[in-house]
Amino acid sequence: MVGSYAAGGGRGAAVAAVAEGKLDELRRRMGKADGDLLRIVGVGGGAWGSAFCALLQDAYGRHRDKAQVRVWRRPGRAVDRATAEHLFEVINSREDVLRRLIRRCAYLKYVEARLGDRTLYADEILRDGFCLNMVDTPLCPLKVVTNLQEAVWDADIVINGLPSTETREVFGEIGRYWKERIRPPVIISLAKGIEASIDPVPRIITPTQMISNATGVPLENILYLGGPNIASEIYNKEYANARICGADKWRKPLAKFLRQPHFIVWDNSDLITHEVMGGLKNIYAIGAGMVAALTNESATSKSVYFSLCTSEMIYITHLLAEDPEKLAGPLLADTYVTLLKGRNAWYGQKLAKGELTLEMGDSIKGKGTIQGVSAVHAFYELLSQSSLSVTHPEVKKLVAPVELCPILKTLYKILIKRELATDSILQAIRDESMYDPRERIEMSQRQCLYRPSLLGLPKDSLMYSLHSGPQDPSLCAKCISCSNTDSILY
Repeated sequence: MVGSYAAGGGRGAAVAAVAEGKLDELRRRMGKADGDLLRIVGVGGGAWGSAFCALLQDAYGRHRDKAQVRVWRRPGRAVDRATAEHLFEVINSREDVLRRLIRRCAYLKYVEARLGDRTLYADEILRDGFCLNMVDTPLCPLKVVTNLQEAVWDADIVINGLPSTETREVFGEIGRYWKERIRPPVIISLAKGIEASIDPVPRIITPTQMISNATGVPLENILYLGGPNIASEIYNKEYANARICGADKWRKPLAKFLRQPHFIVWDNSDLITHEVMGGLKNIYAIGAGMVAALTNESATSKSVYFSLCTSEMIYITHLLAEDPEKLAGPLLADTYVTLLKGRNAWYGQKLAKGELTLEMGDSIKGKGTIQGVSAVHAFYELLSQSSLSVTHPEVKKLVAPVELCPILKTLYKILIKRELATDSILQAIRDESMYDPRERIEMSQRQCLYRPSLLGLPKDSLMYSLHSGPQDPSLCAKCISCSNTDSILY
């Protein structure tokens, strides 16, 4: 036993030494002097944001003279009695957590909350390692700050753990605190969602763009981290991978800094497209949850839905990316895990079962914000614009792209317009006139769909001039080989 303990201690020391080496390397790159802490601040106390900061605290928190990890979340969010009772059960089911709370003299307040004699608050329990949206997965204790200015004014690395729907407002406030900063911080956004802007031209606004616009921090200092991941599983050291996207300056150093034996982080330069794809899959996850609930988890019905929704997503990626095939792996992997266990699929299931209603809104107790709802609205609004018209493969007339996305249309009528019941999603996938999914994919490959303007690329860019607006088809290299010239967009 002594030998085993020594071996375990040796492995722990080796892991700590590797972590300290990575920390020192990033500190040098960020110009930190000896004695000057590398300050990492998470903005938002949701499940993934809290778990991500807890991962960093576990990895680097022991080096107190070199790094500091803190989390900002709003004060005053009360924990209801039912959640307090459940939290008490979780605490008592985990001996390590129970002992930790007793050592910290923090156990008694959970007893009192269980009995209804005390009200707990979300920021208070997060300090003890409990995220309100993920109480079944205890985290390490975290340093929590409720004053936003205090949290971020001197931060070196900021983790955006806010929903996309809150990102603009909060970072607008942060921008006021950073006006006097000489060196901008590095920001890693975890948000998966988009906004739609219609004027002067239809385009997508992503959380990283919202942050840059609100704070003045250049986009080269803002990165997006996404991938197939479930927060609780990653914190419990289930093997996972992710992709950090952004400019060369920071993405490779940060990929190395974030990588852990159970959490492999790759890097990619395509920031905006990966970010948009992270929002797109949330849309179809809601529909997947509905189908699962309405068909009693029918494997056949779920596979039919998966085939149809992925063909729509592939179609949409051809509008957004010059080389959409490069996105197929990350998009499908992220979609798959979200359909299996994500909060958006859970939301769709609860709606279909009648356990939730649309009147309750898209911020759900114990789950946080269901970002797929706002994404449905944004993508539908964008793809309904006549200026983006594509050729319908049967009638050979120009139609808005959304007309070729029946699942997106149906989800919009269910979730946003509230014109249809949830079982309408089954009618959408069982429509006898529905295309073979292969035909939609072939159509997207055959037509020149790419619209750089949707991602905010300038009109005078080479790819924009080749792929949008009235033009001679001979100008487009892709169109020269098109066998069906009627399908060329002009």
